[in-house]
Amino acid sequence: MSNNILKGKKGIIFGALDQKSIAWKVAEHAHREGAEFILSNAPIALRMGTINQLAEKTNSEVIPADATSVEDLTSLFESSVQKLGGKIDFILHSIGMSVNVRKKRQYYDQNYDWTSKGIDVSAMSFHKMIQAAWKLDAINEWGSIIGLSYIAAQRVFNSYNDMADNKAFLESIARSFGYHYGVRRNVRINTISQSPTLTTAGSGVSGFDTFYNYANDLSPLGNASADDCAMYCISLFSDYTRKVTMQNLFHDGGFSFTGMSDKLMESYSKENSDK
Repeated sequence: MSNNILKGKKGIIFGALDQKSIAWKVAEHAHREGAEFILSNAPIALRMGTINQLAEKTNSEVIPADATSVEDLTSLFESSVQKLGGKIDFILHSIGMSVNVRKKRQYYDQNYDWTSKGIDVSAMSFHKMIQAAWKLDAINEWGSIIGLSYIAAQRVFNSYNDMADNKAFLESIARSFGYHYGVRRNVRINTISQSPTLTTAGSGVSGFDTFYNYANDLSPLGNASADDCAMYCISLFSDYTRKVTMQNLFHDGGFSFTGMSDKLMESYSKENSDK
């Protein structure tokens, strides 16, 4: 059901790869709610994914851009403003990558060249993206920018590796740039700390299935799906959340504030009694 809460708004959605992607779901919901937008991803990701299907479904256009390249981002914003016929109202940053995780290098044995690459792709790209928009004055007043994060920025998760540091940096950028862009144009910048989600990227983390089930059992409301997250993003793009900025917003079914659940207690009690 659509309420057209984004009618007349224009945006850029970064990171849609396939139908499992949160960014893909955001694009679908944004289209239903009346928004127009540009889809963007790195050229190599565009070759790997099926983003053209999404573009056709949502009547949008795909513009390739390397989010670590200031030149690419500047060109993207200029082209988007021209093609959409006006300044941008919302941006989704759904980008993250760790070469150390991919190559199974432990946190205590990092390849620092890989670490630097991960920081650039996962976090510094957020700053570059916002700065490119800032210099072009490409975002309308009361615009909204969202970056997707994870609770490993605050807590240790054994297999999340250097991605935890990347997410902590991402959240810090949202706070710092959120201040400056708020003063300048009333632009809101937030991060969403999402549940472990069954996406192509998420499933690449070692032990993901076990951890997904653990989080689901601990959370009073269960894990939030990609579709749930998309709907939350839409609310933050809308005019209903104009005074929400510089926040890291937990969207995880209550996981972030639950120490123990009945379900996990029963499971551990049974396990101990069987020993």
